[in-house]
Amino acid sequence: MEQVQSLKGKIDQAVRTAEEFTKLYYDTVDKRRHCIAKLYLDNGLLTWNGNGISTSDRIQKFYMDLPSSEHCVITLDSQPILDAAVNGQLTFLIQVSGTVKYQDKLPKTFQQNFVITAQGDKWKIVNDCFRLQEPLNASDKN
Repeated sequence: MEQVQSLKGKIDQAVRTAEEFTKLYYDTVDKRRHCIAKLYLDNGLLTWNGNGISTSDRIQKFYMDLPSSEHCVITLDSQPILDAAVNGQLTFLIQVSGTVKYQDKLPKTFQQNFVITAQGDKWKIVNDCFRLQEPLNASDKN
């Protein structure tokens, strides 16, 4: 019974952390991109629509080169990664879907997954996978 309560506590913490972290993350991407590197481990990895970018400095440069954005989160889920934590630190998987609008373009649906880990009193992104949800082949519109 104690293990079940411990697991429930970790799941509850993962959900609370995901809500707080994603608010900070999307506020930073949309309004303070010059600070985005602070959210990643120095050796963090971003996979953005199939393109890999490693290290927090390169990730920040990548985001600085994107058009301005406005994200709207529609779904959010999180879970602890048990017995596979990064360097023994508390680690969570966060799954997000929503819409993003770049400059004057129409909003597009996106899906994003983060693995974040506790680094002292801060959360850092270990791995981030972002994908716009577009048809694989535009001619498939039947």
